[in-house]
Amino acid sequence: MDKKKLTIVIGCYNEEENVIPLVDEIRKVTDEKLPNYLTEIMFIDNCSQDSTRDKLRIICARDKHVKCIFNAKNFGHIRSPYYALTHADGDLVMLMCADFQDPPELIPEFVKKWEEGYKVVVGVKTKSKTNPFVNSIRNLYYRIIHKVSDVEQIQNYTGYGLYDQSFIKVLASLEDPYPYMRGIVAELGYKMTKIEYVQPQRRAGKSHNNFMILYDMAMLGITSYTNFFVRTATFVAAALGFLTFGGFVTYMVFLIIRLVQYEALPSILWPILIAIGLVGTIILFYIGMVGEYVNQINTRTMKRPYVIEEERINFDDEGKDSK
Repeated sequence: MDKKKLTIVIGCYNEEENVIPLVDEIRKVTDEKLPNYLTEIMFIDNCSQDSTRDKLRIICARDKHVKCIFNAKNFGHIRSPYYALTHADGDLVMLMCADFQDPPELIPEFVKKWEEGYKVVVGVKTKSKTNPFVNSIRNLYYRIIHKVSDVEQIQNYTGYGLYDQSFIKVLASLEDPYPYMRGIVAELGYKMTKIEYVQPQRRAGKSHNNFMILYDMAMLGITSYTNFFVRTATFVAAALGFLTFGGFVTYMVFLIIRLVQYEALPSILWPILIAIGLVGTIILFYIGMVGEYVNQINTRTMKRPYVIEEERINFDDEGKDSK
């Protein structure tokens, strides 16, 4: 009986301290607990500037079941791992990060759920040992997107999970040049279950998820799966219109009363400035949100490739080097 093939996809960027220990840990777990599976590891390197690629070449030389795709430049943390997923040919495909925050020891639990018939098994964080402030901001975002999304989102899910090859084919067929993996899984993932885990701290190195990266991910989720902020513009405009009209009428009545009583008229400068500031702030907020939606439309209509490959390693036997 032929062994089922498990492909573990790992995206990396400047992970020179982690890639070798991670492969060793994965091999230890799969050799001990998944001997009936042929386990393949596929790295996609986003043009690392340290010695990550040198380490990956060493790994590939000693283990032909480790494959690597080297990107010609850094194409971002959204497109790169998604591209690798669409090129994974395992019967079951697992996606994880290279920093040990997606625990390798849980791989057999994901596989067990797949054996029970689940086509998609997602990892859901119950707690995180990362920066408390950043983690609280993430949790707030998850709650907001869960409330306002047109599709019920999976809270505290980052992409760490296992996917049946039938679902990988769905991902490959979408032709979305800037895919929001978390939303796609929530919308299209069938026969799904969850595995809860505590997210550990990064094993080594420095996180590359700065504010702009996190903001980019947040805006991608909002613009891809909700019209809430754009639609509320109409209601906010209507409410401001009523408030402005009511305030104007009230203020005019107040002025008339002061005139009748021959009293000095109050200065109207500060009320006007406050009103202008409030209305201006709201207008700028919604212009910014509309701009985010327009930017996503522009990105998707350009239909650029996910990545441009510079090199592949250990794909020769499958004749995939030209793809």
